[in-house]
Amino acid sequence: MDEAFVQIIEKVRKFLLQEGMGDISIEKLEQFGISKEEISQYVDSKEELVEKILEFERSSFMKIFLDYNFEGQNAIDILFIVSQEINDRFENVSPSVTMEFEKHFPEIYKKHMDQRMAFIFDKIQINVEKGIAQGMYREDLSAEIVGRMYLSRLEDMHNPELYPPERFKFGTIYDTMIDSFVKSIATEDGLSYYRHRKQLLSVLSFGR
Repeated sequence: MDEAFVQIIEKVRKFLLQEGMGDISIEKLEQFGISKEEISQYVDSKEELVEKILEFERSSFMKIFLDYNFEGQNAIDILFIVSQEINDRFENVSPSVTMEFEKHFPEIYKKHMDQRMAFIFDKIQINVEKGIAQGMYREDLSAEIVGRMYLSRLEDMHNPELYPPERFKFGTIYDTMIDSFVKSIATEDGLSYYRHRKQLLSVLSFGR
C-alpha cells in the first residue's frame, strides 16, 4: 500500500476514534487535516475508504508474521510477541470503532472479519500444534477446537455489552484473554515457562 495513503489512513483512524463513523464527511476530514484532493487520489467513495482502512488493518496484522521468523520459536513466546505487537500497532483501535464499522457498513465489515478470522484460525492452529510438540500444551488438545474457542473469545472482546469501550482498553482485554487462554491449554512445564516469561517481560517493560 502506498506510504502516502497509509499516512492518510492513519489520520482517518484517529478521526474515527475521536468522532465516530456517523460523523465522517469530507468537510470534517478537512478540518482534521485531510483534504478531499488527498483522499480522491486513492478512493472514490466512503465505502471504498472503509474497505481500504480494514484492508490496512488486516495487512498490518499479517505483517507481524512476516517481520518475525517464528519457525524455531517456543509457542508461548510467539503468543507474547504477537500480543505485544498487537498492542503497539493497534493502540488506536477500540471496540467502539469496530462497532461503527459494523453498524454503518455491515457487508464490508463482515467480509473483513471473515478474512481476518480465517487467517487467525490458521495461525492459532499452527501455534497449538507447535506447543503440543514442544511439551508446552497438553497432548489431548484438538488444534481445531482450540482454534475455534480462540476465535470465539476474540469475538467476545468486541462485544460492547461485555466490555464497554469507555471502561476497557483493547490492550488490557487482549492481554487478559491471552492469559486465560494459555492457562487453559498449558502443561505444568508450559505454565511454569509462561509465568517465568511473563514476570521477566513485566520487569523489562517497567517504566515504559
